[in-house]
Amino acid sequence: MTSDPSAQSSAVPELLRRQVEDAGINASAPTEQLWMDGWIVRYNPGKAKRARCVNAVAPGLRPVADKLNACEQLYQTHGLPLVVRITPFTQPPELDALLDAQGWDVFDESWVMVHPDLCTLNAWTQPSGVRASAVSNEVYAEVVGALRGSPQTQRSAHAQRMATSPVPYRGVVWKRKGEGEDDSQQEVLACGQYAREGELVGLYDVFTAPQARGQGLARKLCASLLVQAREEGARAAYLQVEAGNATARAVYRRLGFVDAYPYHYRSAHEHP
Repeated sequence: MTSDPSAQSSAVPELLRRQVEDAGINASAPTEQLWMDGWIVRYNPGKAKRARCVNAVAPGLRPVADKLNACEQLYQTHGLPLVVRITPFTQPPELDALLDAQGWDVFDESWVMVHPDLCTLNAWTQPSGVRASAVSNEVYAEVVGALRGSPQTQRSAHAQRMATSPVPYRGVVWKRKGEGEDDSQQEVLACGQYAREGELVGLYDVFTAPQARGQGLARKLCASLLVQAREEGARAAYLQVEAGNATARAVYRRLGFVDAYPYHYRSAHEHP
């Protein structure tokens, strides 16, 4: 069932919802973007759709059809499909219905989840036999890209976006400890990163290797990242997760996250 972009969450105050949306836009900012009459138009070639889509954040004055045509031409120039992200804050509010009437498909329905008070976060214990390493943006992009099977072009774009982001990223990789092995030979179990802007921190690109799932690693890794961000001054947290990923959503709920608002993407092209 399609997420309703106008849905409200009684558990999360409207101001916090708005602040989280701003923080998510800031943390995903690529160098490949421009402002078009109230729309943030992004065309980064990486995997993250939030960095290669239109975020319609203000109504503007130009007709919607004109802006869509201009966006289509821009994306064609860069070899990318035109994708529009729809949230409860999309402007104009009728944009989703307009695209639906034109036959644009809905895909990747997701939820923004929020932890409103990190002071309540429970203590965590790093699993035995696991070694945690802070890594650079370039290394992190390679690690998570390898786990996902992403092509090198997407890994490079991911690293470049993080390196130039106005909000700094901190990436951590968990590997299995091994006697007599150097770090490069140790098995990657899970990885995750966070981007903190003031008192808000976002979790990004959390991934558990298939052979390491079902051991609670994702929950413990996320808890460790949130505790670290809390020590740096974060008071609330957010993340984005696919609506159909029941396993991940259950993990985040156990950490104290609640649904804040849904969003989805639309495109007239084959789902990118």
